[in-house]
Amino acid sequence: MKSNTLLKALLISAIGFGFGGFANAQNAKVGSVQIENAYTRATVPGQQVAGGFMKIENKGAADQLVSASSPVAGEVQLHEMAMDGNVMKMRQVKDIAVPAGGAVELKPGGLHLMFMNIKAPLTAGETVPVKLKFAKAGEVEVKMPVNAMGAGAGHGGAMKH
Repeated sequence: MKSNTLLKALLISAIGFGFGGFANAQNAKVGSVQIENAYTRATVPGQQVAGGFMKIENKGAADQLVSASSPVAGEVQLHEMAMDGNVMKMRQVKDIAVPAGGAVELKPGGLHLMFMNIKAPLTAGETVPVKLKFAKAGEVEVKMPVNAMGAGAGHGGAMKH
């Protein structure tokens, strides 16, 4: 009986750590900057670009996200979507301001990372390592889960206006 109870406890611990590891895979911290709910979406063969999304919280002085890189892409750019007259346009920006004691959300239809020249399709269920560089806080690597197309954090977060 005792070995059965021990086995159950070990299984529960292993499952708990497994889920905990998955939850932490999309979060990271460097200095006073905390990255939360980072993700990207699956791509189809031949697709050369993909967006990267996350919430960046800053508990310290104002900072800027100045660059990003990933081994899955030839280049990772900082982008924003903005209205130009009646047309929504995407453009590259040199940095993304992270306000002191505040947060900035990188989400579909707004500020985001743009993976350019993707080397192989991004497959749902895998994770993509992304290095973020902040002007003050420094560098941090985030492991972004790849969500299925049309699913995941993007829709829930984008709908709450």
